[in-house]
Amino acid sequence: ATPSAARPAWLARKYPEVRRVRGDRVRELYNRRQNHCYTSPIYREKVAIIDRKLAERFGDDPAVILWHIGNEFGGECHCELCQNAFRTWLQKRYGSLDALNKAWNATFWSHNYTEWSQIESPAPHGENAVQGLALDWKRFVTHQVVDFVKMERDAVKAVDPSLPVTINMMYDYYGYNYSKFRDVIDVASWDSYPQWRAGDNAALAADFAFEHDKIRSLKKQPFLLMESTPSATNWWPVSRLKRPGMHLAASMQAVGHGSNSVQYFQIRKSRGSFEKFHGAVIDHYDGNDTRVFQDVAALGRRLETLDQVGNTTVAPEVALVYDVENRWAMENAAGPRNCGIHREQILAHYRALWEQGIPVDVIDEEGDLNGYKLVVAPMLYLLRAGFSKKLRDFVEQGGTLVGTYLTGLVNENDLCLLGGWPGEGLQEVFGVWNEDTDALWDGEENQVDLDNGRSYKAKELCALLHGRGAQALGVYSRDFYAGEAAVTVNRFGQGKAFYIGAFLEQDFYRDFYRKLGRELEVKRALAVELPHGVEACLRENQEEAYVFLQNFSGARQTMALPAGWQLLSPQGLSPQGGGNSVTLAPYDSQTLWKRK
Repeated sequence: ATPSAARPAWLARKYPEVRRVRGDRVRELYNRRQNHCYTSPIYREKVAIIDRKLAERFGDDPAVILWHIGNEFGGECHCELCQNAFRTWLQKRYGSLDALNKAWNATFWSHNYTEWSQIESPAPHGENAVQGLALDWKRFVTHQVVDFVKMERDAVKAVDPSLPVTINMMYDYYGYNYSKFRDVIDVASWDSYPQWRAGDNAALAADFAFEHDKIRSLKKQPFLLMESTPSATNWWPVSRLKRPGMHLAASMQAVGHGSNSVQYFQIRKSRGSFEKFHGAVIDHYDGNDTRVFQDVAALGRRLETLDQVGNTTVAPEVALVYDVENRWAMENAAGPRNCGIHREQILAHYRALWEQGIPVDVIDEEGDLNGYKLVVAPMLYLLRAGFSKKLRDFVEQGGTLVGTYLTGLVNENDLCLLGGWPGEGLQEVFGVWNEDTDALWDGEENQVDLDNGRSYKAKELCALLHGRGAQALGVYSRDFYAGEAAVTVNRFGQGKAFYIGAFLEQDFYRDFYRKLGRELEVKRALAVELPHGVEACLRENQEEAYVFLQNFSGARQTMALPAGWQLLSPQGLSPQGGGNSVTLAPYDSQTLWKRK
């Protein structure tokens, strides 16, 4: 690994410009880590020097198989160097101040800029109301960090260009747009630290399955679990020990979703400082007879039997669209609801697919839709250039699209689309016009009645829809829009598009995707109903397939085993077992194998 994430004190003292400036324009003292300026020429120079020296010393060593650039890149700098770089970036993006003012709708509150030098990054005591500025600042920060990673990559590859590089990403981190790193790194990796509870962990397992799939989908190839802990973290308010079996289940979940590794931070506990009580393979006792050490050894034996899995991949027929730039814009939109409107609702769709063992790619608006049967695109508030055409072509050519409220409201500059929502031709695709959106108070509910006789609670957001050719599958039952469409389907070209107008209770998504998955015959890990809390992950190649079963329910579960699948023994000598069922203890993990 390169040491750029944690610079020495002498460097911070000798070259003050390398220290990060906060949004309030205060330059930080020397502290912690990931607190450097990504723009500073001096810091780039010093990092490149030490990176090259590391490459010269270790780059041709046969034991070195991968470069890890930095560590958990995060944060932003608002120093004058970054301000000037931001203005240069804006000039390249817009060409002129007239174009920038138009893109930002800067006439609002008399915010037209007449000199590039007038533009400053958002600040708590400065500008924070021009949403186009806020969005472009986040894009610039990502650009600057990507450029910094390129600099480090080129330095370490100077000795052996064939050595791959990675950066370790983090859980639900959206300070940067991770998709912009996909062409800079050779392998995607991330750090996974779920806080498992005693009992039922199904919801948390679905949450981390989503993150695994998100990282794997960056490169559409196996990724690496860069960091995990075999024991407990030290930085949560309550850092609980893992219950028996949890380490195995969490580790095999990563492998099932496409990881080709299970790695730890840390191998040995630090003697002092911030992470001295963070979990490790070897603790301060320094023995190999601890429960944690034995758990790691047992997992190692399990993984040794699965080397051949590294030659398989996850190949979904379903894509879920999660776009960071869309999330940035939505969370800064100032209406209709300014609290908790994104991740929870994305996960509602994902969890319903996860519960069926349906493999999912998590893509952004730059993603390619070819090869998918089903694309789920919740809350595409911001439409980046060209993505509406991708969606239109996908449906027209026979694909099935699921969209929701808050779709197609603004363009990539966060300017409202005119002519009715969803914009950019998506009204025709969905066959609906979303006239307005009602935001419900916390705890307030509406209800949606489907034409099949089922009813579901609605909360937080309800779109007021008018049919433009779509068939209503469900209507609201309360308030002044009672009787109006809430869930619709529309035929468009060779395909169809569903529009879900409200944030509904989880049972709706379970029922909806169970029916839709069967109709479309999308790939599932196993063609059986999975018990509550049991996930099934499918990895395959042309010759064979593996299914990883993890039981996160906290209770013993027995499930049907389809014909043709065999249970791999924990010793992994050969496929064996069979029968028509498999039993999983709490937090157990079992692997199935089948030759195609």
